[in-house]
Amino acid sequence: MRPPQIWQQRLVSRPRLRELGRGVRSAVEPAIRRGFHLYWRMSRGLTLGVRGLVVDEAGRIFLVKHTYVRGWHLPGGGVEPGETLLDALARELKEEGNIDLVDEPPLHAVYFNKRVSQRDHVALFVVTAFRQPAPPKPDHEILAHGFFATDALPDDTVASVRARVAEVMMGAPVSQRW
Repeated sequence: MRPPQIWQQRLVSRPRLRELGRGVRSAVEPAIRRGFHLYWRMSRGLTLGVRGLVVDEAGRIFLVKHTYVRGWHLPGGGVEPGETLLDALARELKEEGNIDLVDEPPLHAVYFNKRVSQRDHVALFVVTAFRQPAPPKPDHEILAHGFFATDALPDDTVASVRARVAEVMMGAPVSQRW
């Protein structure tokens, strides 16, 4: 049997273990997050989400890019138990864009979102009365954000966002599907 001091010298140092753990976590975490998100969406009955089409004084649209899905999206998310639609919208806008509602925004439409499940619906609000005390800081959920002119949306803006912008900003007919 080896003396204890030699055995201890062969062990990986604690800082090195922490570094290895962070590397594994950063590699695996996005897949785990997507899996939990999918489970959460599929395991519930009827699901309801909110999105905000936030329009600044220059007519630009606020979009976010998530860490767990591709493309640029309108800020928003799921309505939690006990929340109203407006409570959920205010929470999501604050979390994803550091945006505070100044006045109650009008509800534009409610859409069926078949891509998520056969029971998912999304309420879209048009937000023009807001303040953004400071730009949001990218975090584990939001990779990037910005205000974009309607004729200069990023190339990878998702089709549902382009359709909502066309409805609200250009008078296109309102669809029943997200």
